[in-house]
Amino acid sequence: MAINIAVVGLGKIARDQHLPAIAANPRFQLAATVDRSGGGVAGVPNAKSLDELLKLGVAVDAVALCMPPQPRVAIALDAIAAGLATFLEKPPATTPGAFQTVVRAAESAKVPLFASWHSRFAPMVAPARDWLRDKRVTGGRITWRESARKWHPGQAWLWQPGGLGVFDPGINGLSILTAILPGPVTVERARFEVPEGAATPIAAQVTFAHREATIAGDFDFREEQGERWEIALDTDGGTLLLSEGGAALSLGGGPAERAPVAEYPGLYARFAELVEAGASEADGAPLALVADAFLIAEPVRVAAYTP
Repeated sequence: MAINIAVVGLGKIARDQHLPAIAANPRFQLAATVDRSGGGVAGVPNAKSLDELLKLGVAVDAVALCMPPQPRVAIALDAIAAGLATFLEKPPATTPGAFQTVVRAAESAKVPLFASWHSRFAPMVAPARDWLRDKRVTGGRITWRESARKWHPGQAWLWQPGGLGVFDPGINGLSILTAILPGPVTVERARFEVPEGAATPIAAQVTFAHREATIAGDFDFREEQGERWEIALDTDGGTLLLSEGGAALSLGGGPAERAPVAEYPGLYARFAELVEAGASEADGAPLALVADAFLIAEPVRVAAYTP
């Protein structure tokens, strides 16, 4: 029997990724949407809030929460209280503490919770993790640069408290880094460039530590010449270069191997497994790194930016 799912928040990511992935997966049936504007999806019941949807009596087993992170925790707690398996778009919350509140609520209610990190489902992430398993990392860099104007036009929430700024995309790279490294990562230093009138950084330079290795982080939302989404790690067995957001992998200086990207289909395949098993998957490591960087960062004001 298909899992009846409601998509809550019908912004760009929901329409570009979530709805097509759900439609392509026979283990799910789009049962309803929640869209404050009332647009919804043709032929599918729509409500303006989760509370309103629950009162409509539509049969729903699960929800995918696709709104910005600031309101997501309250809605997640309501969904869990209603017994609905809950899929959190990334980042799962605005703070690690708020995220742990959601995790504990799901554990207490025995409701499946999936804190999704779509970049971990890029095709070359698992091979990179496997190759690093018996290597000693001696240094490296993570570069995550893209254009806010291209990828997030007019999205004011990114620049408000809790919006993460450049770490909204940058956390994708950190989700990969924490998935492939054999052991924990910590933040040593950070410098943030914060536009006038904004609460969050448009660029950041962060130094990470992994055992005895230092990994330099370069995050920038002002890259107008294409994207640079890559992680390079020097090891005692050569250099690993994971590029194109995890779609390409070069090992030891060899040619890059590439594979088609299907991150959101992979996310929904995993969510179906969790729902059917009554299990949860809720790793907060990428969010904790961002929070740590915010805590110790040296802020520098830069010119105002219009996305």
